[in-house]
Amino acid sequence: MFIDTHAHLFYPNFNGEVEQVIERAKNAGVKYIIVPGTDLPTSKKAIELAEEYPQVYAAVGVHPHDTTEWKDSFIDTLEEFSKHPKVVAIGEIGLDYYYDFSPKDIQQKALRAQIDLAIKVDLPIIVHNRESNDDIMNVIREYSNTNLRAQFHCFAGSIKDAKELTDMGHYISFTGNITFKKTESIREILKGVGIDKMLLETDSPFMTPVPYRGQRNEPSYVLHNAEKIAEIHNLSLEDVQRITNYNVYKLFGIGEKGELKFVYKIGDSLYINVTNRCNADCIFCDRKGEAVIHGYNLKMKKSEEPEAEVYIKQIGDPKKYKEIVFCGYGEPTIRWDVVKEISRYVKENGGKTRLNTDGHGNHINKKDITPELDGLIDVVSISLNSTDPNQYAELMKVSPELHAEMIDFAKKANKYSKVVMSIVGLDEVDSKKAKDFVINELGTEFRERAYF
Repeated sequence: MFIDTHAHLFYPNFNGEVEQVIERAKNAGVKYIIVPGTDLPTSKKAIELAEEYPQVYAAVGVHPHDTTEWKDSFIDTLEEFSKHPKVVAIGEIGLDYYYDFSPKDIQQKALRAQIDLAIKVDLPIIVHNRESNDDIMNVIREYSNTNLRAQFHCFAGSIKDAKELTDMGHYISFTGNITFKKTESIREILKGVGIDKMLLETDSPFMTPVPYRGQRNEPSYVLHNAEKIAEIHNLSLEDVQRITNYNVYKLFGIGEKGELKFVYKIGDSLYINVTNRCNADCIFCDRKGEAVIHGYNLKMKKSEEPEAEVYIKQIGDPKKYKEIVFCGYGEPTIRWDVVKEISRYVKENGGKTRLNTDGHGNHINKKDITPELDGLIDVVSISLNSTDPNQYAELMKVSPELHAEMIDFAKKANKYSKVVMSIVGLDEVDSKKAKDFVINELGTEFRERAYF
């Protein structure tokens, strides 16, 4: 089931047909629809639609086009609207310099006032940006140290802007224009935005996707946007649905987190969630937070850790997958005996295995476990993270001495399995130096993992 985060169902060309439009959306697999207002009357109408239809939620705000008659008293009305239980955001708000409908200074005043309201009532904002990117970015930067959370709908910035915004914790969404023949530049930006920071939207009744371009857009067509995103990010449609639905839950509070997963599928591989326990506490890891990856809930207490037979039953035929990967929000070698038992089953039944580890397995188990990799683990992916022991320690919140331990583990493991050394793509990490070290000194493969 998909979620359309942006559909203006109060527009006149939906009159008399809203019920049928919502029914078509439901039949197309759309579970929820967010209707953002564009002024006070339509914000009220969005709330009325949310009251009438269980699938609909509302956002309230004044669009930049409608700020010509802006009054400070509008904030009082919007604040009152925001108290409604089905209002999930302040929006649609922003800046639009394409049309000369409202002076820029008035637009900016209204935008800041509504952002201040969103922070006060602890709701996210839904941002409109057209031909105003520099000013939008500057305004959002002003609030970088607040609890502001935002969706940048119908994204109009650059890849650099998208990275800056997602680094701040905001979300990006694209409309049907990603399906247009002559919008390759937008698809390039889409390709550069991590799916874990993306939402689905139609912007109905506008931006109708192919093959319905030229007709009125509606929420049921969100499927076509999802298909294009899946194609560009080399994901399944199920992946896009699951991940974006969780993003909606995280930003707007709609839906649910999902049940704990012991095994989870990404692409053609099956991942094994062995434990949430870890001897490190990496700054880029969400182990102590939500512990969700690609929409899968991996949050697990020690008491919930299953034995090997539970994993084996859920794996079934390992040949169905490209590989079985031991990877969750924890260090798998903490449960090394369980990893070995599962791996033995996988190898005996024709499957391939990969171990994602911090390389501290010998330290954790107080013995050299690398000979036990032989015949059980095909690939060992080790988090190098930095060639500098002190930076490594800062990134992983461990003793600097564990850097040498990790390097030693990699050298020993290389005798029994294929070893891949990886870093997370952080600005402060010298990726070239890391790559040179891995290839020239360790003689193993190198991989840089994207950080979103």
